[in-house]
Amino acid sequence: HVQLVESGGGSVEVGGSLRLSCAASGYTYSSYCMGWFRQAPGKEREGVAAIDSDGSTSYADAVKGRFTISQDKTEDTALLQMKATLYLQMNNLEPEDTAVYYCAADLVCDDDPNFWGQGTQVTVS
Repeated sequence: HVQLVESGGGSVEVGGSLRLSCAASGYTYSSYCMGWFRQAPGKEREGVAAIDSDGSTSYADAVKGRFTISQDKTEDTALLQMKATLYLQMNNLEPEDTAVYYCAADLVCDDDPNFWGQGTQVTVS
């Protein structure tokens, strides 16, 4: 059972920085894609950034050059389970970045992952 728990949201001034973290546990495959999504009030959910199991990354055009996704992974060989911490470093934040940010994971990178965190609010003003 995959569990994802975000932290690190908050309020920041325009041009400021925040780092989001997502603690992931409970999955047995090393080939997981993990990513960040966000949803602003009155808008549809959108993908922000993703990192595949081979380390390749992708970003939404709106955040390229400002956001960086990364992760640390460890394997518990006794339990045959993976643990990971996913990060999203957000620099030069803009009011348009205000949203609830969600960590997500699945076996492949797509727009509708199976596993989601509870979300963390980011407010830029």
